[in-house]
Amino acid sequence: MPTHPTQQRSTFSGERPGVQQAEATLMEHYPRLVRLAYLVLPPSLGRHRRVLTAHATVQRALPGARAAPEAPAPASVPAQTRGAAHGPARDDGGTEYVWMRLRVLRAALTHERRPRWWPGRLPPPAALRPSLPAVWGLRLFPRAGGASELALDQALAAVPGAVRAAFALRLLEGLDGPEAQALLARAGAPDAAGAVRAAGDLGGADRASAGALLRSGEFDPCVLQARPSDLLRRRHRIRAVSAAAAFCAVAGGLVAVAAEGTPDTSPVSRGVRNAYAPALDPAALLRTAAEQWADTSRIDFTAWPARGDRTDDPALLGRALRSWGGDQDGAEVSHTPGTVTVAPAQPPQLLYAGEVDGAAVVLFHDRGVRVVRYAEPLSGPGRPALDFARTDDADVTTGAALVVSRDGNRARFLLAPWISRTTTRDLLAPDSPARALRVAPDGVTAAVPRPSPGALCDAWPVLQLRSSERIVENHAFLLTDLGDLAPVHLTFTPKPAGGAPARQPREATGTPALLAWAHTACSMATLRGSGVRAVNNWEFAEQRLPQAGAPARWLCTRADTWQGPGRVLVQFLTPGLAPTAPGAVVADERDTARCSRFGQHVLAGTRWRAPSGQWYVLAAGSRAVKRIEASGSVHGVAVGRTLAVRAPRDAPVELTARLEEGGSLTAVGLPRRGTVG
Repeated sequence: MPTHPTQQRSTFSGERPGVQQAEATLMEHYPRLVRLAYLVLPPSLGRHRRVLTAHATVQRALPGARAAPEAPAPASVPAQTRGAAHGPARDDGGTEYVWMRLRVLRAALTHERRPRWWPGRLPPPAALRPSLPAVWGLRLFPRAGGASELALDQALAAVPGAVRAAFALRLLEGLDGPEAQALLARAGAPDAAGAVRAAGDLGGADRASAGALLRSGEFDPCVLQARPSDLLRRRHRIRAVSAAAAFCAVAGGLVAVAAEGTPDTSPVSRGVRNAYAPALDPAALLRTAAEQWADTSRIDFTAWPARGDRTDDPALLGRALRSWGGDQDGAEVSHTPGTVTVAPAQPPQLLYAGEVDGAAVVLFHDRGVRVVRYAEPLSGPGRPALDFARTDDADVTTGAALVVSRDGNRARFLLAPWISRTTTRDLLAPDSPARALRVAPDGVTAAVPRPSPGALCDAWPVLQLRSSERIVENHAFLLTDLGDLAPVHLTFTPKPAGGAPARQPREATGTPALLAWAHTACSMATLRGSGVRAVNNWEFAEQRLPQAGAPARWLCTRADTWQGPGRVLVQFLTPGLAPTAPGAVVADERDTARCSRFGQHVLAGTRWRAPSGQWYVLAAGSRAVKRIEASGSVHGVAVGRTLAVRAPRDAPVELTARLEEGGSLTAVGLPRRGTVG
């Protein structure tokens, strides 16, 4: 009767099993061993070579008829158990599997070891060893996962092989820390204890989710996708080899030696970089037809055609792709929060390649969650730049433009093909008409002033674009530059009308929207470079002030990021405020659902000084609020959506509200000292 894995001691004594036993074990656990090898091998091999090397590593683990016995296992190797923290127990495969796993692990770890005398530019000796399986004319790679798998792959690529091995042993093999450390030490890993500690920091706190990611198709080298290699380049090479062979037959072996010494300088095959990945081949780039945007229901970056005067420049495209693949050669790399910077899993889509403001610029879309911009100076000592931005679930507005160049306080944009009219306007001049903006035939705009940085906020330029009637989206909308590749979509939600359904965000091009944005535009300066997708101004309440009698307005300005979490600024606009004067910010909350479709109820409060000098606590709620109560050192109750109660300037007050459906709501804002006068 077999022993349960949680009770079985690791009785492996170091004696190798018979060849037939080892082969049976290998065949039974082949996918499991290949996945382990794939995770341990260095990602710098590229996905294609890494897949083949993983299979070769496992197949070479089969012992020969005269293979030398392994060193005996130390008596201190603990039992192999699987704790509850790692999920359900799994069979350890028996002593034959333990022996085979050690051989696979040892062989995979050698791919990062270099002898001291080995040239640093060459891959380690193990990576140069010819082996089967070999594939000619195809590129193989695992199925692409989502953003979580990409993030984990990036984290694994940044650590040594021993740490990747420890991570896999803990989450895939179910070993505890001492077991993994002992196995790594036997496999020859340097600092096995440190590798196990470092592996504990990978994948976040949810170890079950991390283990599920490791078992996904992203890391399964047995479930593969196949793509052809570069067909044209392969044809040229075959012809070149045939010509060289004929020439060698005539001229002799000396010429052949000289021909072998000629380096291959093609952009895909240079070195042992990630050039082995088919996704980094310029010939494999995806290109969308010029008019496809007018005949598809998916209006986003996938509908953009490839534009620019260098879209057929394989040298430029090759440099851009290799930089994306990790051969950055001193490039300045930046990314918006939540954007992974790993190489593409599949050939990306080419959006633009051309020369703008003294630089060669390439824009890619990986048809997943990112847009990537590569720029290199046309002259001078400047370094290339590589920028990543997250753009998943883009639409007609958020997929309408990308920053193609920034030069000082000006920027140029590449516009979507469905943009029929392009103008600019200043949010701090709401009464001024929009001005026409010149657009080149390749879709690049003339230079547009950027919003003033820092405390100086005397203008806030925005793009006002109109979409084409060919996609039945013939409407104007506003975009602003907040420092990311994708400009930010600005919207407006008007104040609720009595008895009418809740208002929905609308384009911020009408007079009420422009007047509201004139007060709140400068507050967006704090959002620069934070990966914001859209900002909505919601006028959720209007309140008549005591003594003055004039109405004040309450605005909730919500910034949604591409990741999902949002930031909320609640602003209080007193009557008589200058048309472009900023409102008083009474609350600033991060990572909140307030003021969104999933947080439609809001209650805010502030302190306000009347013209007589008397201080009040003011509060206002959204349309579902039916009663507001002030408690603490001041007590007051108001039926309805607003409250005003006298209170000393520094009096501690708590505000709560009751909702029409019976729930309760706590207030945001109300700092210790009020300065709204």
